[in-house]
Amino acid sequence: MNTDFDQKILHASEIIYEAKYIVALTGAGISTPSGIPDFRSQNTGLWKKNDPMHVASLSSFMNTPKVFFNWLKPLAKEIFFASPNPAHQALAILERNHKLKAIITQNIDNLHQKAGAKKVIEVHGSVSMLECLKCGLKVPFTELLVIDLIEKSKIPTCEQCYQFLKPSITLFEELLPIEAWELANYHCKNADLVIIIGSSMEVYPANQLPLISLANGAKLIINTFSSTPLDQQADLLLPYDVVMVWSAVMKKLSLDFSDQILD
Repeated sequence: MNTDFDQKILHASEIIYEAKYIVALTGAGISTPSGIPDFRSQNTGLWKKNDPMHVASLSSFMNTPKVFFNWLKPLAKEIFFASPNPAHQALAILERNHKLKAIITQNIDNLHQKAGAKKVIEVHGSVSMLECLKCGLKVPFTELLVIDLIEKSKIPTCEQCYQFLKPSITLFEELLPIEAWELANYHCKNADLVIIIGSSMEVYPANQLPLISLANGAKLIINTFSSTPLDQQADLLLPYDVVMVWSAVMKKLSLDFSDQILD
């Protein structure tokens, strides 16, 4: 790898080593190496193929549930059978080392948890649960239900009132989950380092969270291919593949994806 990459990895490792309260903010780009499509890429992004208001809004779920679930089927398949990649694993390791205090994710794929992370704040919800909007019943979106949806087009139904169950994700026209949002704000207020991975920081209000940290003097590392509105305020830009970056950072910190603890 070129010298510029090596120098930036060294710089990133030094910033991470010196930080006391790290918060990661992750977007779709951290999960694309695991086979999950992002939303805005020019040729493969989900919103390039579908109008989000037509397929992924609260109105679409309420009024045209078959359209909604036809959109969800291939995404659910990719999510449920995906494995975390070294970028997810690296954040879990930093958490176990008590360096990373929270992972604030815009993703709904549960891959941070699969990698072993515990302190995950899902500001856009998660596809791992289903909920009934009528009676409030919540049930796990199990592999069996996913397979039924994929193979039989069987839409999950509430066992109490027989309404279609909605995945516990934040759709267009819905507010963010308040508890997750408040917890994200808390961690950003206390952070001395924010690491943005795989997010273009275009989605409001999640894109406002790093500003809270920056206002309190935190450092900022951004690892994403695309430019972001925060690039000028970043201490370090890493416009490289997330797997390459975090494999290299872990090696520089002498961590080998085990439970080794930093001094």
